[in-house]
Amino acid sequence: MEKRSGIPGFTGAFRDTMADLKDGSKVVFTGSVAVCTPFIELLAYTVRDKGFEMLYVPRAVAEEARRIKKIENIGYSVVDEKGDPNNPSAVVVLGGLAMPKFGCPPEDVIRMIEELSGDERPKVIGVGFMNIFERQGWDKKINFDRLIDTTMEVMIKK
Repeated sequence: MEKRSGIPGFTGAFRDTMADLKDGSKVVFTGSVAVCTPFIELLAYTVRDKGFEMLYVPRAVAEEARRIKKIENIGYSVVDEKGDPNNPSAVVVLGGLAMPKFGCPPEDVIRMIEELSGDERPKVIGVGFMNIFERQGWDKKINFDRLIDTTMEVMIKK
């Protein structure tokens, strides 16, 4: 276990986790609608120099896959353009899916990964906050290759 802090710790941990993927690999992110999208866009920016083909699959429903593209002077955004999520090199599962109010059962994610996988199993990465995967038991159900967990603290002044 390694501990890092702040946004650079979060994005750096993700970047390091993706370092072994070949440039141009297909990366599929899956997360809850609205809640996970900004984090997916931040993580996509983090690996911008790898030339990955990146897609977002809301709520583990592969038929809803949308492309993630660089938009000049904006950053990386999920766009309303369908994409093919099949045969990914990596699947990144966002913790919002494990939240009862926003997510889906872990079996939906397992099924999606199995359906999308080609000849080789993709690298499966969990990215969550506040130990959500552990609190909901997803770490026992999904065979994550790596789990990145971030804790946030908020201080309101005046």
